[in-house]
Amino acid sequence: MKRKYFGTDGIRGQSNVFPMTPDLAMRVGIAVGTIFRNGAHRHRVVIGKDTRLSGYMLENALVAGFTAAGLDVFLLGPIPTPGVAMLTRSLRADVGVMISASHNPFEDNGIKLFGPDGYKLSDEIEAQIEDLLDKDMSAQLAKSQEIGRAKRVEGDIYRYIEHAKRTLPRDVTLQGLRIAIDCANGAAYKVAPLALWELGADVVTIGDEPNGVNINLDCGSTHPAALSRKVHEVRADIGIALDGDADRVLIVDENGTVIDGDQLMAVIGNSWAEDGVLKGNGIVATVMSNLGLERYLNGRGLDLHRTKVGDRYVVEHMRQHGFNVGGEQSGHLVLSDFGTTGDGLVAALQILACVKRQGKTVSEVCHRFDPVPQVLKNVRVSAGMPLENAAVRQAIADAESELAKNGRLLIRPSGTEPLIRVMAEGDDRGQVERIVDELISVIGGVRNVA
Repeated sequence: MKRKYFGTDGIRGQSNVFPMTPDLAMRVGIAVGTIFRNGAHRHRVVIGKDTRLSGYMLENALVAGFTAAGLDVFLLGPIPTPGVAMLTRSLRADVGVMISASHNPFEDNGIKLFGPDGYKLSDEIEAQIEDLLDKDMSAQLAKSQEIGRAKRVEGDIYRYIEHAKRTLPRDVTLQGLRIAIDCANGAAYKVAPLALWELGADVVTIGDEPNGVNINLDCGSTHPAALSRKVHEVRADIGIALDGDADRVLIVDENGTVIDGDQLMAVIGNSWAEDGVLKGNGIVATVMSNLGLERYLNGRGLDLHRTKVGDRYVVEHMRQHGFNVGGEQSGHLVLSDFGTTGDGLVAALQILACVKRQGKTVSEVCHRFDPVPQVLKNVRVSAGMPLENAAVRQAIADAESELAKNGRLLIRPSGTEPLIRVMAEGDDRGQVERIVDELISVIGGVRNVA
């Protein structure tokens, strides 16, 4: 069933434009409250947010919806997405909500939902919510004496700080390290620098002055150049770049070079394998992760399992098959020994542990493989289903055959835009670029064919 509201990561859109309006946010509160209002106990929901201006608007609308449905609301204020997931479980809440559009610009916002176990909701539950949103829910409202209460509990962010600190191995201290961290003017602007400082590091912070409109603006994991400059300026040992809701991380080495999620998964996966704590004899990543990562792991007797794009699908595969390390090239790293969703701060602490234990520079520790040349281009689709065209299918088959021994081809429709994404990777960059351009030309030539 085609979904009207939910995308790959909750509901997301431009603030004050359908569907990201206060009216829909209130209806989400009523619908979600109705579904999770089970049993005779007093029901509760925790709500966190990042630093977007529209967060105030959506937060109050959600409070209206949840309290109207009879749930008590605990408002956490600005806190990373993994903090909401952790506190949903810690506070024995029935549901958790994060108001954030992650790495998107401030104009956008979103609603991410977590079940009582701290995991993002299943497709089935999201379908139930969708079914309610366009219906009359007046019969689902709580009786006058059963309307919920709301209160701010900003001090609970320190629970998340302590949780993150405990993930650093006990034999490791960050003393002697100068760490530059870019908080993207987002949700982690308080918690991340404080956690690193309490663990002993000399911390230099940028992107820690949110004003409602500067989240992810020329900073954070989507724009790491600012952090690279700061690492050079203060001669830091390492740079940590978070995104707006701190569920993803990229690392900058002492030379200012950006290290992506594939390299970080290689570091953590190999380290955990050597320590005997890696589960599943491998890691889980998406179809976008570089072939170089797969070859690196295979060379060490480890496997790479791929899922479709989206950290929720990585988590689902990890849960179903018993893995404890997974993630995305973009920097979503999921370490299920410590949490239920991507956590930029916790992942960074695992990298710091490897750096400290090995006594080497970050560039030595984190450069595990040379990425295979990878080319990604998009072709806009105005109508029809070009991937079902016979000429397109033949061109794809020919490309797959040509790359079979030394590369990989991935063609997929975008989940958020009317685009078809064509990605190829292989040892010969010229060959890869030619194959992608040829496929773009063929697909573009038939894109309006029904």
